[in-house]
Amino acid sequence: MSKSRPYRILIGGGGTGGHVFPAIAIADELRVRDPETEFLFVGALGKLEMEKVPEAGYPIEGLPVAGFQRRVSVKNLTFFYKLLVSMILSRRIVRRFHPDVAVGVGGYASGPILKAAARKGIPILIQEQNSYAGVTNRLLARSARVICVAYEKMDRYFPAEKLVITGNPVRQQVVNLKAGPELIRSEFNLEKGKRICLMVGGSLGARTLNRSFLTGLNKLDREDLQVLWQCGRYYHDEVEKKVSASGLKNVRVLPFINRMDLAYQAADIIISRAGAISISELCLVGKPVILVPSPNVAGDHQTHNAEALVEKSAALMVSDSEAEEHLVDLMLGLMGDDKLKEELCTNIKQLGIPDASQRISAEVLKILEEK
Repeated sequence: MSKSRPYRILIGGGGTGGHVFPAIAIADELRVRDPETEFLFVGALGKLEMEKVPEAGYPIEGLPVAGFQRRVSVKNLTFFYKLLVSMILSRRIVRRFHPDVAVGVGGYASGPILKAAARKGIPILIQEQNSYAGVTNRLLARSARVICVAYEKMDRYFPAEKLVITGNPVRQQVVNLKAGPELIRSEFNLEKGKRICLMVGGSLGARTLNRSFLTGLNKLDREDLQVLWQCGRYYHDEVEKKVSASGLKNVRVLPFINRMDLAYQAADIIISRAGAISISELCLVGKPVILVPSPNVAGDHQTHNAEALVEKSAALMVSDSEAEEHLVDLMLGLMGDDKLKEELCTNIKQLGIPDASQRISAEVLKILEEK
């Protein structure tokens, strides 16, 4: 299109960090390429994006849309009303902002706003972070010009001719592993010469991961091992009390790790949930990984994400239901298996895509140039 005014780009979706932070990364890259570009984010009221997007310097409007509960719930009584209101508001937003392209990153708000954009003839790009496509993105696929994905075999869900493998944008400061050993040891009070297991259950922690390590606490009493344990603020008091009572001096319990770049760099083995963005970061970090998919997500997509790596011998996996019994033993076995660790490192590094935000931005610009 001939550019008589700055491009206007609408970005819809959110709900979790796995949606919000990639959306911000895409906008940041597009702004670098053309500082005059105007952005408008549309998210769900009360969700993470309503805080994080303004912090990143972008305007956002909220919709009252909410998810449909698969189990019987009183919340479903208001679902259709909120959806109808969100569709009306979306049409008004599109009319007022008049975007040149609309980008959807998944989540509750993505559906109404991108549907409204499609009805006005605005070209659409959607980004699917997971190996198991979300319901919203599957419904939007027919209207999309381009579908950016992070995994192979996504033609199971989307038209093959629309697919572009771009990877998922990640926080570059998190995977920028350049710190020296002295800084790492001082940050976490680690001892020199011991192998380190990093266990992260997300910013709020993960009950299963915490229980698994508490159950196997006596097995962690080893001279050659240190554990760096992000347990989440909800579980911190309980975990800290039990670790302290055990007398173990080689276990560092933290509610949250601010310097995840240092933690990743310190680790010999990483234990993690299997969210799409976490996996994308781990592929760039390139360390041996044990994934414990959360069962409490739509479509069990974390299991699908983990299986995509296991199929390529790029990670190990233990199910949530078996973690309490087997996770610590699996970690200790892997810690002593140098050949397997090397194989996992080699294979997971091959899956990393460090320039995902640039690739997605390039697809957005193609749409603008073709319009």
